[in-house]
Amino acid sequence: MAIDWDAVVLAPCMSPDVFGEDADQRPTYTPQATGVGFPIDGVFDRPFHAATLEADGDAAFATRKPSLGVRLAQFPADPVKGDKVYVPSVPQTYLVSDVHPDGKGWALLDLMISA
Repeated sequence: MAIDWDAVVLAPCMSPDVFGEDADQRPTYTPQATGVGFPIDGVFDRPFHAATLEADGDAAFATRKPSLGVRLAQFPADPVKGDKVYVPSVPQTYLVSDVHPDGKGWALLDLMISA
């Protein structure tokens, strides 16, 4: 029997009580193909990564690689590089720089700040 990962795992995790953004803070996704935005549920993450360390232990430079975890079932077409997403909790508009689907209905969207 196949597991419906979206119904059993992914959708429940999108609740604001778990990992999702509050209803009034839902991201807006705008595909470059249509230019028409729509609200989505997502898990926004903005971690810092120290790329290299100096001899004294200080970071030589640090980067921030924001990402948005999303359920693919809520998209009419798969997300692609160059699409935009507005995250009101930050508030910031990002470009999708890469898409990493997991094969079970979830994708991690790598983001970069939109000019």
